Amino acid sequence: MGVRYSIEGVEGLPEIGVGVDLAALIVGAIDEPLADGDILVVTSKIVSKAEGRIVQADDREQAITDETVRVVATRQTGEFTTRIVENRLGIIGAAAGVDASNAPEGTVLLLPVDPDASARALATGIRSLTGARVGVLLSDTLGRPWREGQTDIAIGAAGVHVFDDLRGQSDAAGKPLAVTMPCVADELAGAAELVKGKSAGVPVAVVRGLGHLVGDLDLPGARSIVRPADRDLFRQGAEEAYDEGYRAGFDEAQAEGPLRAE
Repeated sequence: MGVRYSIEGVEGLPEIGVGVDLAALIVGAIDEPLADGDILVVTSKIVSKAEGRIVQADDREQAITDETVRVVATRQTGEFTTRIVENRLGIIGAAAGVDASNAPEGTVLLLPVDPDASARALATGIRSLTGARVGVLLSDTLGRPWREGQTDIAIGAAGVHVFDDLRGQSDAAGKPLAVTMPCVADELAGAAELVKGKSAGVPVAVVRGLGHLVGDLDLPGARSIVRPADRDLFRQGAEEAYDEGYRAGFDEAQAEGPLRAE
């Protein structure tokens, strides 16, 4: 029999307010007791609400600017501007993770200050309440280059191996695997979204049957998924890369002085 696992949405959670005990609320809403090896995938939005990451904003443009450390690409469509940016967490996506949906009128939600620390605190609380060695992933929605649509990814992790590192092993044909390293944290976040949904009011899912991915709380978090700049082959949008190259060439020509006829 092949590997089997299950994902179940957790229903019945109330609207989350600032300062609530999120671990206790989640544990209280789960029908089947948690067991060693279970993984909870928690929508980062409810963590942001519990941590008070709500700011007043007539629109989210200024909040996006405040959360941005680098503009990757922009695209103007009529009166609407799409900004692909790198936020302070190193995540590259639209709008820096600033979200106006499911937030009180006149406010926007920001991502947690440190999603890995938030996941660790949540995992610590749930382990203490249940005695079960569980892992926690915080998820958020992101688009992908070259592909339409969005999927959920892991932006925070605690007690979960975020990669299944197969490098150095061999495939079924005996050939060595040199670069194979599935990001299981993102795979679980995307799979959990299938039972959570965007408008169903189900912000938490429990994954059972993948206990080999659960470990100590000091495992590397989701920040380790972000690709370092020196290995990022697509660091800028096409128009931004062209403009930067043009400016660099112009500055170099200016430094060399006017052209002279031979």
